[in-house]
This record gives sequence, C-alpha cells and structure tokens, in this order.
Amino acid sequence: MQVDIQSIMARLPHRYPMLLVDRVLEMVPGKSIIAIKNVTINEPFFNGHFPGRPVMPGVLIIEALAQAAAIFSFTEEDGSCKQDISRKAYYLVGVDGARFRKPVVPGDQLQLEVTADRVSKVICKYSARATVDGAVVAEAAIMCAIRDLDEQ
Repeated sequence: MQVDIQSIMARLPHRYPMLLVDRVLEMVPGKSIIAIKNVTINEPFFNGHFPGRPVMPGVLIIEALAQAAAIFSFTEEDGSCKQDISRKAYYLVGVDGARFRKPVVPGDQLQLEVTADRVSKVICKYSARATVDGAVVAEAAIMCAIRDLDEQ
C-alpha cells in the first residue's frame, strides 16, 4: 500500500520543518512500513550542521523513523486512517542500540524501514533502520507511547 503526502499529514500532526516523511512505498498496517525522506540542501538544519559540510543530524534520522512508525500504527487494516487519531499524541520515549554508520547528506534519499515488535494501545516497540542506496546509515530499536490528549 502506498501513501501520499496528504494521507501522511492526516496521520501525523507534524508540519514543516518537522515533517520528515515524504512518501510511503510499502505498508502493512500495524506491522511494517517502508517510507522515503528526500534530503535536500533546503533543510533548515543544514545551515548550522555543519557549515561547509552539511550532514543530517542523527537525532532527526531517528525522528523520521519514529514518524514512519506512527504512520502505520495509525492506519487501519483496510488502509484508512484511524478515527480517533486527532485526539492522540504519539511520543518517542525510548531509543536503544542506536548506531549511525554513514553520514546522510543533501541529495540522499533516506529509506525508512520500520517493523513492529510489539504494539499495544499505549506502548509500541519497533525495529528500525534507515538506508541510502541500499547501505544502512542508521539503525535502532525505538519505543513510542500513545497518549490521549484529553487526559493530559
């Protein structure tokens, strides 16, 4: 199942400059996703990271992976967006075993691959990795918490 930017924005509250998923190539709702982040020189973080040698910050690669996880976690089996998503917040609460193997630079197309290890109504655990041209550039186990905005 492919998902365009409008459907991504329906599932995530993030907007520019923090929306870090451009397109979904494959998705099995509740199970896995392969998504794309096109890395361009226009990204605001490149002004300071690093002048003259732009490198995408590792924490933003992890954030992109967490956003990809949220997309398939907030998608019903039939591909529709879960109904109560507007009243939910999805927080990145844990990152284990993060490794950054290679710099991500302007012009790269970051492929985000996330698989659910355990999904519940409140805590979700995932195995995640990011690749560029088939080479692993980052990987981590991530944990996210789903919170009801009405209870915060």
